[in-house]
Amino acid sequence: MRHEGIVSEDPADFTPNIVPDSTVDDPAVHALGNRRGTIYAGGTFRTVQTADNSQSFIRHNIVAFDAQDGMVRDFAPRVNGTVWAVQPHGNSIFLGGEFTKVNGARRHAIVKVDAITGQVRKEFRSPFASGIVRELRMARGRLIVGGSVPGKLRALNPDTGKVTRYLHLRIRGQVADNAGPTNVYRFAVSPDRTRLVAVGNFTSVNRKTRYRAFMVSLRKRSTVLNEWRYQPFRHKCKARIIPAYLRDVDFSPSGRYFVVAASGYIPRPGRLGVDVCDAAARFETNVKNPKKPTWINYTGGDTLHSVAVTGAAVYVQGHQRWLDNPLGQNDAGPGAVSREGIGAIDPRSGKALEWNPGKTRGIGGKDMLATPAGLWVGSDGALFAGEFRSRIAFCPI
Repeated sequence: MRHEGIVSEDPADFTPNIVPDSTVDDPAVHALGNRRGTIYAGGTFRTVQTADNSQSFIRHNIVAFDAQDGMVRDFAPRVNGTVWAVQPHGNSIFLGGEFTKVNGARRHAIVKVDAITGQVRKEFRSPFASGIVRELRMARGRLIVGGSVPGKLRALNPDTGKVTRYLHLRIRGQVADNAGPTNVYRFAVSPDRTRLVAVGNFTSVNRKTRYRAFMVSLRKRSTVLNEWRYQPFRHKCKARIIPAYLRDVDFSPSGRYFVVAASGYIPRPGRLGVDVCDAAARFETNVKNPKKPTWINYTGGDTLHSVAVTGAAVYVQGHQRWLDNPLGQNDAGPGAVSREGIGAIDPRSGKALEWNPGKTRGIGGKDMLATPAGLWVGSDGALFAGEFRSRIAFCPI
């Protein structure tokens, strides 16, 4: 979503709060979607309160509310596990995640529900018997699904849930013995729906070497593995316990570049400026084999979990304390600027912008959503710009 300017540091006062309760003591919002003025927020939670805390609602890991005044909708499907992805489509909402039942109906990892009532669309059946869905996007008339489900990245018929022949890639390998199952952790689709960039835990695609990231060209009736690759993604960051370190990716509104966000701690000796470790990095879409990113902005040792590109800014979120910190090693190096939990980067220079609301760091927010009105922020934190905006905040244009 293109913005002409930077969003406000002062969050809106009307957003609902997701709060701890006896069932979920550490709630979080992991996914956001927008449909006709209604925001859908998915994650792990039970209790939702109005902004003034005068009313409470029970919502099972998904809530819908008015984007203008925060009024909580009646939409209340009962999802028995974490929601990691939300994708509106027509009069329905697709939910992806780590669940097996919705409203008592068996739906493993993916479900289609009515956007108003929350009732399960019975004609759409999950094609998966195992795994987790981490990302959902509509493209070329198909529902693109990414995660640790069979196939890792698949195109489904949005009416029936059947796997189509449109996207059949052989995604194989683990980047390290302790990296867990092969998966597509996140992916982004370009605004013109001609490219897809995926990040996750894998080493090859269609028998071509592709460590941690790959690009697919989306044609009208077929897809093909793009020649784009970044060879340094073969390298490990210094944190051995975080080998699959790429966490998110987003295209610019023009589609000319995309930005990845990463964990992993700091680069190994001699790899600064090349390896994307605890950092955000810009890549040009049409540069097939870059030697290094257009720019890298390092946090100096703190994870970035999510990124949203608006043209005016590259917003990043995680549990970072700083940006502009290439020489930091879990401390503030020369030139570092404080950006607790959230920050904004100049898309051209790669340097931190002055925008600095600050928020609860926590583990770090997993999703942001740019709309024409501003930026929605989902996280696991209670404070935003010093105000109580628990797990959901909105920064207007």
